[in-house]
Amino acid sequence: MRALTDPLARILISAIFLNAGITKLMHFDSTAHVLAARGIPLATVAAAIAILIELGGAIMIIIGWQTKLAAAVQFVYLIPVTVMYHNFWAAPPQMHEMQLLNFLKNLGIMGGLLILATRGAGASSVDGASSHH
Repeated sequence: MRALTDPLARILISAIFLNAGITKLMHFDSTAHVLAARGIPLATVAAAIAILIELGGAIMIIIGWQTKLAAAVQFVYLIPVTVMYHNFWAAPPQMHEMQLLNFLKNLGIMGGLLILATRGAGASSVDGASSHH
């Protein structure tokens, strides 16, 4: 059963990062502009790093290669992202509920990443295949 559920879980947890990374890559200049507007220093470098973490990390997790490392990096990455972009406590009243929901969704994603970071990819993964040799 885990031969099916482990890769499915890795795909599901990575889908949002895959989408976000592709979107940032396709709209690189506007991504860097948004980061600069938020006061992020070296916004172009920060955008490239975000894409690497989101897209590269998603691919690594999906195939199950260096999964613990990729999940740990994404977990740490989500801490400032969640606090900066989903700060429901400072949101205008009409945005409070949506930002709270996004904040809580990120916490859920972080929980899944924490499990991957501590337990690894599981079945049907490059990491799993290499540990059997």
